[in-house]
Amino acid sequence: MIKNYILVLILLPFIAFSQAGTESAILTINSTLTYQGFGEAMAHAGTAEYKIYYDNIDGVLDKPIFILDGFDPGDSRGITALFNAFNNAPTSDNIVEEVRDEGYDLIIVNFPTYISSTDNTTEIDGGADFIQRNAYSVIALLQLINGMTTTSDENVIIGASMGGLIARYALRYMEQNTITHDTRLYISFDSPHQGANIPIGIQYLFNYMVNNPVAPLDAFQPGLDDLNSAAAKQMLVDHYLAHIDIGADPIAQTGSNLPSGAPNFRDAFQTELDNMGFPQNVRNVAMINGSGTGITSGSAGANVINHTFTTTPIAITINLNFTPAASQTNTALSVSSILGNYTTNAESPTFTDGVDSAPGGTTSLSTLSDGSDPALNEFVNNLNQTAYCFIPTVSSLAMSSTNNWNTLPDNSTPFDNTYIPDNNEEHVLVTSGNVAFALSEIREETLSSSNFTKGQTISLGLNPIENSMVLLNKSQQTKAQISILDITGKVVFQNAIELKKRTNIPLSLSSGLYLLDVKTETTDLKTKLVVK
Repeated sequence: MIKNYILVLILLPFIAFSQAGTESAILTINSTLTYQGFGEAMAHAGTAEYKIYYDNIDGVLDKPIFILDGFDPGDSRGITALFNAFNNAPTSDNIVEEVRDEGYDLIIVNFPTYISSTDNTTEIDGGADFIQRNAYSVIALLQLINGMTTTSDENVIIGASMGGLIARYALRYMEQNTITHDTRLYISFDSPHQGANIPIGIQYLFNYMVNNPVAPLDAFQPGLDDLNSAAAKQMLVDHYLAHIDIGADPIAQTGSNLPSGAPNFRDAFQTELDNMGFPQNVRNVAMINGSGTGITSGSAGANVINHTFTTTPIAITINLNFTPAASQTNTALSVSSILGNYTTNAESPTFTDGVDSAPGGTTSLSTLSDGSDPALNEFVNNLNQTAYCFIPTVSSLAMSSTNNWNTLPDNSTPFDNTYIPDNNEEHVLVTSGNVAFALSEIREETLSSSNFTKGQTISLGLNPIENSMVLLNKSQQTKAQISILDITGKVVFQNAIELKKRTNIPLSLSSGLYLLDVKTETTDLKTKLVVK
């Protein structure tokens, strides 16, 4: 108790006196735990960036909602873009401003490219790093923020895409190692709990364009680097490295044509995640972008592109297809030129069509070009199929009872509640439907209280205060029992007052942090009160 009180006194200026609606600087935190991934010479501490967007009521950091970024090689997105992705929702119920207006503080978490604090030498691309190391950074951040807040309100964590895996791993790790996470709600936003997908034909194409010995194209190197990142190798259910013998020939296909994850990465990670399970002491919910009615993201075996390129050093014809129907084998990629032919095949298991066309949150192949490279532009401009299944519906719902990518959602999902659209949507697209779902879940802990009604409209007019406190009341409530307690729990003010729409209550309190409790017949408002 004394330790917590001292901590509050030390951090009080930072916690209590930020202006409502303001933002912190971009801050950095290093994990105390280290992680050594496969192929690494040593274990490294993780690093995360975060920024606090204070609520629009009192500017007191007391009701944190964390939003974790997903797969982002090279940190091309950053904190501001992630904030804007949620802020620009096509709905009047904008999740960012809605929650800030209700007193919640948003903490946006990004995983940047950084130099390891462990050896001050190794560069780590956090947006594509091992999921475990990023989770360790989140653990450190949760411990920091929990030590800065003195409210009884627990955290809400929203993990977008890979961020949902990071959040899940962090919360469950903390439970298994008796580390307090003080979190009540975990929202998984179209996260690949059973793996993600990039068409294997696309992967073969990028590998061929970079590693063929005659006419390699540097423009495809960034895409191949992304595929070779630790996070991609942990998440992709089919990875070209499982079918290419790099030591012998960097483009020659070998072994089985059936889907297989990156050696030493995919199976090891999924096994670890499955063995950990989901957080036990929080409410786990999922909002996804994949169809819940079985609508596919194209047709099994569909032709993606069949085109002769003229912007390459030599004319080449590329024929690329989706993975085939169940039990079938087809050509994933064929490349023809005056120098010869190159062909790779794909096969689907007996129990499911290929994942490329499955119901799921989609990504568009048109994003492969930013307009700067002629060959990539020509590729995008001649696509016959642009969208593909990136996060299968059964994966985002963590339906571990099936390996069939086309299975309709059933009660095998471990989530307590789910939002599932009828149609496939763009991966992590913020919509009016999933915003309403998220808001209802965020508010549920308060709304489920027996002495709270949805129409409760009492709030503080200003916080911090000086010589008086203003209560705003939009209802017809009359009498209220008001109590103010200091940091030790001692009641320093108590009175029964008739509330008007705006009630000014004179106070004479020393500077510090207090707990305000306003009780009426239908409302029990508890919040921190800061006296300057």
